This record gives sequence, structure tokens and C-alpha cells, in this order.
Amino acid sequence: MARQPNSDLSRIMVPLCGEFYMQGDTMSKKYITTICLISVGIFLSALIPFALAWDVGLGADDWWIDYPDQSPIAGSPVDHPRWLLQALDDGPVLVYVHRECNYCAPQQAAVDAALGEFGREYAYYDIKGDGSDSRAVDLLLYDPNGGSSMVPLTIILTLVPGPNGDVQVGWHSSEEITGEEWLISYMEDGLRYHEENSGDWSQ
Repeated sequence: MARQPNSDLSRIMVPLCGEFYMQGDTMSKKYITTICLISVGIFLSALIPFALAWDVGLGADDWWIDYPDQSPIAGSPVDHPRWLLQALDDGPVLVYVHRECNYCAPQQAAVDAALGEFGREYAYYDIKGDGSDSRAVDLLLYDPNGGSSMVPLTIILTLVPGPNGDVQVGWHSSEEITGEEWLISYMEDGLRYHEENSGDWSQ
């Protein structure tokens, strides 16, 4: 006599597979069991959080707390503007400093595409780098190379675990034309970091 499937497993499989499982005369129950186990695995894997793409550190691709390795003041703390710290209370932040020029246009397209995916979860600041917005001066401190180049400057801020277990501001920036994929990757990471750490953060 063939071994019957474990009753607990059956209670999981039957709702997933419906009446297919009960039709043992037309389809092998062993085959249906395999299908059901795969389905359960896929379902459970969807409940497990995705791994974060980028670590916290000082490397070129990391989320930074202090100034990164490529900065002339690497390892020094960052004096974040108050208005950005306040924005972080509600969620991660995207800042885009730019001019209305052909060089900035591809990065503007990347920003628009990323906001199409994460616009509801992010506070977004569109800052003109032509002198018309005084906040642009505050944002020079986010130049990852320590220079004075203004545009295009793309900045993502979130909340990350600090080296002592406390929650601190994590940031990443680029003055390059990064493209949509790069930006979405960091914004997705930034959202997860904020969700994991916002409950333990205080300014």
C-alpha cells in the first residue's frame, strides 16, 4: 500500500492545489505533492525579506555615515542640514540638484523613472543648481569627492545601523549620470533600511 502524505502537509497542499490533488486517478499524487511543495516554497520565499544590496561602510558603493574613502576628509562626520533630518522622520529622502541643461537631462529621466516606483515612499527635493535656491549651497557637503561640482548631484538619505548599534543617517551620492537601474537599486535599499531602523532613531 502506498504511503499516504503527512496529514499536516496535506492541509497545506490541498488548499494550494485544490481539486487537482484529489484527482489521484488521473494524475499521480506524487507528482501533485511535488508541485505543491514547490508552490509552498515559492510562497514562503516571498515572505522572507530580500537581502539589502549595499552595505554600510566607507567604500565607493557603500551607504556612508561619515565621509567615504574617496573624500579628502574621509572618515569625518557629516553635518546634515536640519531640513533633511526633519524629512527623515517620515521616510527616506531623494535630493536632485541640477540645471536645465542637456548634460543633466539623462539623469533627470532616471530620477523621474525612479520616482515612478518610489515616489510615495520618498520625500523628494528638486533643487535648482543655478543660484535660485539657497538650499543648493547646503548640499555641496554631499559631493562624494569633496569637490565643488554642483550638477547633476543625486543624493539618497536613509537611516542605517551605526557601528555602536545606534541608528544614524546613512547617505549615498553621485555627481555622475548614474542611470535608472543604479538609482532604483539605492532607493529600494534606502526604503528597506528606513523601515528597519526608523523605530529606533532619534535626532
